[in-house]
Amino acid sequence: MASLAKGWDIQIRVLKALMIRELTTRFGRENIGFLWVMAEPLLFAVLVGLLWRATKGPIEFGIDIMAFVVSGYVPLVLFRHSISRAVHSFTANGSLMYHRQIKVLDLLLVRFLVELVGHMMAYLFIVLVLGALGFFPWPYDLGLFILGWAYYALFTFSVCLVVAPLSEFNEILEKLVPVTTYLMIPFSGAFYVVSALTPEAASVVLWSPPVHGMEMMRHGLFGPSIGPTYDFVYPLAFSLPCMTIGLLLCRYVRRHLVIE
Repeated sequence: MASLAKGWDIQIRVLKALMIRELTTRFGRENIGFLWVMAEPLLFAVLVGLLWRATKGPIEFGIDIMAFVVSGYVPLVLFRHSISRAVHSFTANGSLMYHRQIKVLDLLLVRFLVELVGHMMAYLFIVLVLGALGFFPWPYDLGLFILGWAYYALFTFSVCLVVAPLSEFNEILEKLVPVTTYLMIPFSGAFYVVSALTPEAASVVLWSPPVHGMEMMRHGLFGPSIGPTYDFVYPLAFSLPCMTIGLLLCRYVRRHLVIE
């Protein structure tokens, strides 16, 4: 039991050190430093929200359009940024593999956690500002909202686990990832509610796991008035096997990774 606690303590210290290193190498110590990890999705969400408000009016699907766009766009940017950062993450940090306490999974987990924390900070900040201005409601069901975020984050991390090792085998994947993440937009649930789609379109998008997480989030935020449609089991039935495959690929990559 004591050895398990000691191992856990070492693992936490490794993750903390890697997170500090990741933030320092990406954002430096000048200007606002690591706060850029929050500022970037914040600016994207606000600009897209203002554009939608200017072109579509103040209300969409019975919800204030700024609240609707922010609730979908920040998780979508999390997915895109996390996948992009996962590509070649092992090669970029290969020199760290000389330290036996650091595993390839640590490198990937740290990059994902930096993105997750930054995007959740951006989400919380803009919700508080919009809420103070009367554009964002108090969550209808906070637990369901957090569960929806957890489903969305789990799906994102499971895809990262697959993309990261595959990118070490094939350089073409690096070129395909930006295009693929754009193609993901219609299947993210960010810019619509399923109840507003035709039955045929709804049956197609519900094959996409993040749509269920997005519908849960919006049910937790805006209540049943949006006609939420989701399944608690399906996203897990996709993400958990995907994570298993990703972990096996990471293990394979570690054995064949050439450290320079």
